[in-house]
Amino acid sequence: MKNTLLNNLWKIYHRPDRPEPFSGDSDLFWSDPDFSERILEQHLDDSNGAASRPANERAAQLVWLWDKLGLQPAQHVFDVTCGPGLFAVELARYGCTVTGIDFSPASIDYAQDLVIAEGMADKCHFVEQDIRKMDYSGANFDAAILLYGQLAVFRREEAQAILEKIAQALKPGARLCLELLDQAKVDKTDSSWWFTDDSGLWDDAPYLHLGERFWFPEDESSIERYQIIHLTTGELTKIHISDQTYAVETMISMLHRAGFSHVDIYMAWDQLPVIDAEEWVAYVATK
Repeated sequence: MKNTLLNNLWKIYHRPDRPEPFSGDSDLFWSDPDFSERILEQHLDDSNGAASRPANERAAQLVWLWDKLGLQPAQHVFDVTCGPGLFAVELARYGCTVTGIDFSPASIDYAQDLVIAEGMADKCHFVEQDIRKMDYSGANFDAAILLYGQLAVFRREEAQAILEKIAQALKPGARLCLELLDQAKVDKTDSSWWFTDDSGLWDDAPYLHLGERFWFPEDESSIERYQIIHLTTGELTKIHISDQTYAVETMISMLHRAGFSHVDIYMAWDQLPVIDAEEWVAYVATK
């Protein structure tokens, strides 16, 4: 272990100064089964908003979504990056049928078990898939949601293609609610930090987390580089998480190019009681 740890510390010491956003240089995939189990724990932890918002905030959003998307019982909703089905099951309670898609196996398994336990298996259908590969063209959904900034983890061209795929899955007049960070409120400084934990997102055993964040103004994007030292083995895990930001005008243009005819903008989550509402923009786009 000692030699492994020493070698990995030297790897950290000799790391490149600034990694490039969306370089793909990471040895952990978000669909990894073990990692997806730990992400699921974060989704279900109501004490933080690391993966999903707390239940009271989601409840306020659901009431808002029902109104702004013009939903009615018996309509069919497309939940893109559905996670463990926390929105889907509530929409099913309202009487909707929901198709959810996500590439986290643990979250999809949980969502399927949840709707069975709630007696709503006929109301929700969940698919484990990378949304870049989805094809629901002609599905004629009545509405779609893509929440909590998930579009930002993709390259611009991938994001554009995803928006087009969603538009193709909606019936004429249907609406999409897209939630993204407000570019004006995004932290545009470089920073670094570290912490230790007995267990958590990066391991079930003690680990040391060394983090760095870099902002790239020319691309309006950032990358966070994590070096995780697993203290029981001395092994190193390297994680790169890129985040693409969008000016409101840019996203409106992208939604129009995707096939949406009209876009309404709601800054600061339309003043909903969401703890970090000021950091977000909700877009409601009509096909």
